Amino acid sequence: MYHPTSGGFFYDERIMATQPILASGPALAELLRKGHSSDPWHGPATEDLLAGVSFSQAAARPLPSAHSIWELVLHMTAWQREVERRLGGTEPRLPEEGDWPVAPKASRKAWDQARAGLRESLERLAATVATLSAQDLEARIGTSDRPLGTGVSKAEMVAGVLQHNAYHSGQIALLIKALEG
Repeated sequence: MYHPTSGGFFYDERIMATQPILASGPALAELLRKGHSSDPWHGPATEDLLAGVSFSQAAARPLPSAHSIWELVLHMTAWQREVERRLGGTEPRLPEEGDWPVAPKASRKAWDQARAGLRESLERLAATVATLSAQDLEARIGTSDRPLGTGVSKAEMVAGVLQHNAYHSGQIALLIKALEG
């Protein structure tokens, strides 16, 4: 929120917890698509970041204690699928693939499939989000469970996956820099 006295923005959990996400389903769907394959405000789109990554780079661990680019892609895909299921009325749970799916043996074909899975899961999620009415977006999903990200409105859940994707895309960008030396 904008603070008129200091002239800056601030986050106040008490206020944010009571203020709805003010966006339509189609607008939120467009934000999902923009972050993945257009020109997002925060930096390169995820698809642009991944375009130049080879399967061997995707599987590499330039930072030994960090996830690989491939693992991040699989993680993002799993959660996009889970959020789509939740928006469709499925009981919230961890993704079917697991929170951090294990990457298959590295090959060009498997890497292409992982990137296609990310793109396809994003498009299915965006298509689902685009159909949501204002009333749908206000509906709550599950009871409050922070690790599962539940007890929030559908709009907040979509905002959460937008944040999740931006965060992990930033990690991918840093891993690419580490690989380039």
